Amino acid sequence: MGRLDGKIAIITGASRGIGRATAKLFAAEGAKVAVLSRTQDGNDAVVAAIEADGGTALGVVCDVADAGQITAAVAAVVAAFGGVDILANIAFDPSAVASSVVDLSVEQLQRNFDTGPIASLRTMQACYPWLKASAAGRVINFGSPAAMTGMSPYAPYNMAKEATRALTRTAAREWGPDRITVNTVQPVAETWGDVDVPPPTNALGRYGSPEEDIAPVLLFLASEDARYLTGYTLTPDGGMVIDGAR
Repeated sequence: MGRLDGKIAIITGASRGIGRATAKLFAAEGAKVAVLSRTQDGNDAVVAAIEADGGTALGVVCDVADAGQITAAVAAVVAAFGGVDILANIAFDPSAVASSVVDLSVEQLQRNFDTGPIASLRTMQACYPWLKASAAGRVINFGSPAAMTGMSPYAPYNMAKEATRALTRTAAREWGPDRITVNTVQPVAETWGDVDVPPPTNALGRYGSPEEDIAPVLLFLASEDARYLTGYTLTPDGGMVIDGAR
């Protein structure tokens, strides 16, 4: 029996990296998975992979910076699958994440917020009635160890990711009576392809695998095993931030 049998999951940013790995794992564990990203081709590839393995998936084009597209995407998922039990907010625009505090413009900061905490807020609001009706709703948002440690020069990114954690904690308290859990994941994973990056400085001395190290953490949070865990930050980062989530 799959750990997510009978569940319906929406995953944003699901066409690549952690999102793709999570979509495939959730489907393998029995969930009907809505694959959301900005590109039809990316969605189609993930849906095809899931269906080839016997799973059920739906691709929906959605730019999470656009409130109207979020509303339409959630409506399409509900029309196709009948509800929402799990929401994983993974999508984020990484193109404008670097700036010092001195040089940071409001416009650059706004872009990070639009695709980070504001997008997460909007998807959560759109999914809330269905998560409440589920009686065991799960929301998984994405923060970053960079934000927790104040890594420089990533002021807009850090600010957006910490705002997402604040949203998570607040929603966890507000939505607890509805039996909806809301948690944050802060991963360190190899998702950048052939781009040169500095060697890892975490305790395990390696970057995580989206498939083997990160997606299973999201599966845990989406499953009944995590039913008593809400408002927390899990850091599958190989020991980059040790005890920092307390």
